Amino acid sequence: MGKYKILLIEDDPNLGFILQEALELQNFLVTRCEDGEAGHATFLSGQFDLCRIDVMLPQKDGFSLAREIRKINQDIPLIFLTAKSLKEDRIEGFKIGGDDYISKPFSMEELILRIQAVLKRVQKNRDPVPTENIFAIGNYSFDFERRLLKINDHGQKLTDKESTLLRLLCLHQNQILEREVALNLIWGDDSFFNARSMDVYISKLRKYLKKDGRIEITNVHGKGFRLTVNQK
Repeated sequence: MGKYKILLIEDDPNLGFILQEALELQNFLVTRCEDGEAGHATFLSGQFDLCRIDVMLPQKDGFSLAREIRKINQDIPLIFLTAKSLKEDRIEGFKIGGDDYISKPFSMEELILRIQAVLKRVQKNRDPVPTENIFAIGNYSFDFERRLLKINDHGQKLTDKESTLLRLLCLHQNQILEREVALNLIWGDDSFFNARSMDVYISKLRKYLKKDGRIEITNVHGKGFRLTVNQK
């Protein structure tokens, strides 16, 4: 397996920089965010092997962020870091599905050893292909990593943007995928030109999915899009 990818969510820029450098020296690939909202958006847009989450975050606290991550991925390891040592906080973290909990102050060696131990444990039980990248959409199957949408014996190869947009819709199935979120994650900003471009991609995805009449990608006026699969 290649390098492990870690999502580091830490609001203290100095500590975050030190942690990132230390982890990268151990051959980890690190993406760093400084608030809960940015952490959530980054998690949706990428593929990670572990999240190290500070409990006390601006915009969205670490426990709330972890609950949202768990709705998307039940298996990714979560390690909480906090300045608090209250038993109630530890219990809350483990109830959410945290794999480990570290209190400040801590040694860098301890953090790295804990990360390595958690990754080693979960890797033994990990499926060959991450389940969050394989989706069932009605009669279709969608493989995000291969960018392949299939129904029966027909396969449709998707572009990077088509595949990423469809994955976001799948992760938000039966919920609203906000336009601004998708635009910033895929196109980098929510300009008028990019918004029109995204509308074209939505139309393409509708065309690709038309072989199953139960599938709908609907516009939610002023908000975004919703992917649904009707049961009847």
